[in-house]
Amino acid sequence: MAAEKLRCCANFFENSKHHFAMIALQFGYAGMNIITKVSLNRGMSHYVLVVYRHAFATAAIAPFAFIFERKAQPRITFPIFLQIFILALLGPVIDQNFYYAGLKLTSPTFSCAMSNVLPAMTFVMAILCRMEKINMKKVRCQAKVVGTTLTVAGAMLMTLYKGPILEMVWTKHALHHRQSNNATNTTTSSDKDWFIGSILLIIATLAWASLFVLQAKAIETYKNHQLSLTSLICFIGTLQAIVVTFVMEHRPSVWAIGWDMNLLAAAYAGIVTSSISYYVQGLVIKKKGPVFATAFSPLMMIIVAIMGSFILAEQIFLGGVMGAILIVIGLYSVLWGKHKEQVENKVAEDIPLPVKGAHVDGNPGSLTDSTDHKSDSNNFSSHVINVSIPEPPMKANN
Repeated sequence: MAAEKLRCCANFFENSKHHFAMIALQFGYAGMNIITKVSLNRGMSHYVLVVYRHAFATAAIAPFAFIFERKAQPRITFPIFLQIFILALLGPVIDQNFYYAGLKLTSPTFSCAMSNVLPAMTFVMAILCRMEKINMKKVRCQAKVVGTTLTVAGAMLMTLYKGPILEMVWTKHALHHRQSNNATNTTTSSDKDWFIGSILLIIATLAWASLFVLQAKAIETYKNHQLSLTSLICFIGTLQAIVVTFVMEHRPSVWAIGWDMNLLAAAYAGIVTSSISYYVQGLVIKKKGPVFATAFSPLMMIIVAIMGSFILAEQIFLGGVMGAILIVIGLYSVLWGKHKEQVENKVAEDIPLPVKGAHVDGNPGSLTDSTDHKSDSNNFSSHVINVSIPEPPMKANN
């Protein structure tokens, strides 16, 4: 009895470990959003933050890659280097810089809600890259298309319609205090910043989706060297981010960092949400595919909304809530379609396939290769495959 319970627990963990991994990542991402928002509000340059973040990420994961994966490293040819270079450009440089800029102009909850467009973008890109097949006659494909449409509609609603502020019980006092202090700020300027921040977040999400799809290709080369791939992406991304920072920031003082929130934001983001997340999401993509790996982001939005309302007394607008609801509905429509596809593929794999070009001899428990009936001058020994044949025997499809 004890052994059976232990076996059941082991099977449950084996079947759920990818879900637990993605849930843990959402908590890590949620903490990063809150800490980073505080750091950016205190004046830290997001260009410098990206550099320090991926420098910490490289320092955290490179030693493990050297210890565990230094043997039989894949040869870095020019096409492979180009893949890694583009991954670093999409993730550490484009995605992170645009995301931080959008986060600074909006709010952590809004940024997380906008990032839920990621599965729909990933699904569209996977179709373009022929990693996903679509057949509109099947319900699962219809669910994916409808879900993608809903997420795009939700993102547009969040971008174009802000709406009134929704007051929370625990933030009502802080909200009235903020409104009295900021009475001189114009609504037009705030709406303009909100719109620009929304566009920046959409661009960041597009780069993130491209990263997921391209990473699925790169993992084929680094199948047994996930840590090495992650460290290379972080290292090259750090170099690229340094170049971008020198171009965009001309004040040497922006590089100054001490034992403060700026250091915590860079270290936390680098170790937790860059090095660890890149590695874990690579493992999940390898087993479950890029669409599955993006399906848990609504959890991050909920966590950030709760933390942001308590810690930052964050304002939540009606347009954001309505758009987020549409995005979440669309997200899980895409996820449901993906789940149905995986079930169908698993059933198809379990069905025994007939052996083309072979026929059954007198013994119903064996298959004899058709070359056995050729001339004996070949002097080839006959090949017998001992497999069970259902009654009546299956016919080979020509």
